[in-house]
Formats: sequence, C-alpha cells, structure tokens
Amino acid sequence: RFQLVGGLRSGMGYCGAADLGELRDKARLLRVTSGGLRESHPHDVTITREAPNYHT
Repeated sequence: RFQLVGGLRSGMGYCGAADLGELRDKARLLRVTSGGLRESHPHDVTITREAPNYHT
C-alpha cells in the first residue's frame, strides 16, 4: 500500500499535478524495456540487509 501511495505522489510531482484529476489529464504512459528497468535500479551496490517493505 505504501509503495502505491509513494508512486502516486512521485508521479504527481513529476507531472506537476496537484490532485489525481490533474495527474490523469497530464500523465503520459511510456513503455520501459527490461534493460531500462534493470538500469533504473541501483547496481554495483552490496546489500547488507534486505528492506522489509520492498520486493522485486
């Protein structure tokens, strides 16, 4: 649930939307390739402890 709310807030910030209606009007959907998704996550980082609220 918290990741969903965080993602919505982030998207609203990227679009400059003040509310969900404005986000719907301003949003654009883009296709991300598997390579792009892999590159968008941190890499070459050693994880010492998994976050309890994040799963890939």
